[in-house]
Amino acid sequence: MLCPKCQSAMEKKVFHNIEIDRCTGCAGLWFDMLEAEHLRELEGSEKLDAGARRPPALDAHRDIHCPVCKTRMLQMVDKVHPRLRYEGCPTCHGVFFDAGEFREFKAETVMDRFWRVLTHPVNEPQG
Repeated sequence: MLCPKCQSAMEKKVFHNIEIDRCTGCAGLWFDMLEAEHLRELEGSEKLDAGARRPPALDAHRDIHCPVCKTRMLQMVDKVHPRLRYEGCPTCHGVFFDAGEFREFKAETVMDRFWRVLTHPVNEPQG
């Protein structure tokens, strides 16, 4: 498998019996359907994301194709981290995170909690 961003070879990485692919060039991560969500819940899985975070503007106007089925991937937004942008395949439902994005996908920062409270306020008790 080749990286959808830089076309370097992808290497297999395993964490708790979940196998993902990491790019040997840019350190981006490929997750098959639901693997990222499962790994998000497992303590220590952020170690799979060994690369440094790149500025998202570098990929703003590129066509990215799925390394599995070659479908043009769509830019996705995570509901927990609305500032996080990554690529998702509408056909096989795999996702690609640039280096550093999976750590962000896993982490919940103070700003994320503040953003969630602003956009989804808790209902006040009826009285």
